Amino acid sequence: MYLCFWRRIFLSIAALCFIGSIWIINSPSALAYENPDLLPNFVTPVVDLAKTIPDPQELKLVQQLEQFETETGWKLRVLTQYDRTPGRAVIKYWGLDDKSILLVADARGGNILSFSVGDAVYELLPRTFWIELQTRFGNLYFVREQGEDQAILQALDSVKGCLLKGGCQVVPGLPREQWILTLITSAIGGIICGFAAQPRNDKQIFAWQWALIFSPLWGMLFIAFGIAPVITRTSEWLPLVRNISAFLIGLLVAYLSPVFSRPSSNAES
Repeated sequence: MYLCFWRRIFLSIAALCFIGSIWIINSPSALAYENPDLLPNFVTPVVDLAKTIPDPQELKLVQQLEQFETETGWKLRVLTQYDRTPGRAVIKYWGLDDKSILLVADARGGNILSFSVGDAVYELLPRTFWIELQTRFGNLYFVREQGEDQAILQALDSVKGCLLKGGCQVVPGLPREQWILTLITSAIGGIICGFAAQPRNDKQIFAWQWALIFSPLWGMLFIAFGIAPVITRTSEWLPLVRNISAFLIGLLVAYLSPVFSRPSSNAES
């Protein structure tokens, strides 16, 4: 009886997982069906079904995208939607190919931006670039402060700038939130290095052996997470100087912490 009970529980869970997997696989995506009636009768690089972009701004954006395509050959297309979507009809409408980039803005999700990118684009802008682009400009905090239209426009500006440069591995620009994170990791790296370098005996001034042993840890925090994100995203020297200063301050504070923790001579007497 006991084994039969647990066997039934296991079979029930397996059945639920199987049904759920089928539902997820077969659930319709934003471009899973065709509704060409939603598309305009004329061809334009911007289809604003959700009325996200103001009319003067949309006219300017259309001119910019058409000029960019004429000069470079890259197709940049924008689709905003909310409760209805043309689905896969946009592929035929715009003639999307390997050199096409489709930005879809939909406010129903947690992140309003998604991208459909041609194979030729990945040679210049890798998949990690699009993930970072989506999380930087499409998150709810950015949209709340800047607006949905700015999320679309600034994302497009980043894409155009990188295509003109011949490609990017990361999204250019260093947001304040990301810089603060690099500053914190730089300071933590300095603290770890300082504690590791504390002398273990009276003859030792700087325990460089221990600092070297812990170098993979503090080096990863300082170099990989503190310096690399800055120098790959901006040419400004001020964030770099601040991160290096945070590392050195953390190192000195941790290295000199035993001095401050020693009892004073008056207390001993």
